[in-house]
Amino acid sequence: MINWGIIGCGKVTELKSGPAFNKVENSRLVAVMRRNRELAEDYARRHNVPKVYSSAEALIGDREVNAVYVATPPGSHREYALKALQAGKPVYIEKPMALNYRECEEINEASVKYNLPVYVAYYRRTLPGFLKIKSLIESGEIGKPRFAVFHIFNFQSEDEKAGRLPWRVMPEISGAGHFFDLASHQLDYLDFLFGPVREISSLAINQGGLYKAEDFVSASFLFDKNIAATGIWSFSAPREANRDTFEVIGEKGLIKTSTFTYDPIILTNGDGTKEYVNERPENIQFYLIEQIVKALSGGPDKVVSTGITAARTSRVMDEVVKKYYETNEIRK
Repeated sequence: MINWGIIGCGKVTELKSGPAFNKVENSRLVAVMRRNRELAEDYARRHNVPKVYSSAEALIGDREVNAVYVATPPGSHREYALKALQAGKPVYIEKPMALNYRECEEINEASVKYNLPVYVAYYRRTLPGFLKIKSLIESGEIGKPRFAVFHIFNFQSEDEKAGRLPWRVMPEISGAGHFFDLASHQLDYLDFLFGPVREISSLAINQGGLYKAEDFVSASFLFDKNIAATGIWSFSAPREANRDTFEVIGEKGLIKTSTFTYDPIILTNGDGTKEYVNERPENIQFYLIEQIVKALSGGPDKVVSTGITAARTSRVMDEVVKKYYETNEIRK
């Protein structure tokens, strides 16, 4: 039995991940930790978790816990991942894997040192809809892929306008701005489709002036076989411009959907147009957690989102915003 302990039982664990640990066969959630013990106890009551801690070290030291899920903001991922590995426990980390690529490397080095696996919550690699897109590409439905295009335009929140900034736009906690939080999913999925990025060109700026982090990014990427990708991410766009689009264009057709709103998958080629459901499970990390539990239980299947694959995504994101942070002397 894989007995999980969660460090940081915040919003992301309420539905996306937390309940899945008890739904997957041979898995159960036995302990949660949050610095605010009252909030941790409330979470435990609502999710029927037997043990509560206000110290990460205490949870990691619990002998019953044999796998640790780090669900805090990225600024503490490295610290808690290293402590779990040092204690002899495999670790599953929320995305992005860490504050930057250097910290990802430290975690992966510890994984090798202690001979323990590291997994990261890039769950789109296991979702039925995104696997369908991969299958359509690999079966030749659009011919050889030529390029992919992302557009994410989000408006500024009322909290941001009022100066109540979320941690996601505090580089010392998140690594950068909303780009790291959202684009990480998209860039990791491109890695899943096409392999590691070979070349990067980018522009990162701040247009809205509400915080120090970037709020506009445009970037282009080159993969093997001369497959290209381009993305535009704006987090200070007007509400009317709000959008989420993702397209893969090949020599014989195209696939169109979204990343976060789970729009239907539309395939258009010489045979016409077909539509496929882009399923969103109730607990969106279920399939990845199931894969991880099977691997930890000695199963033959490999986990598709590891510390190695996730570190590649962090390397790409660091490179995209590097000039902006160096130019503006913003430390993270």
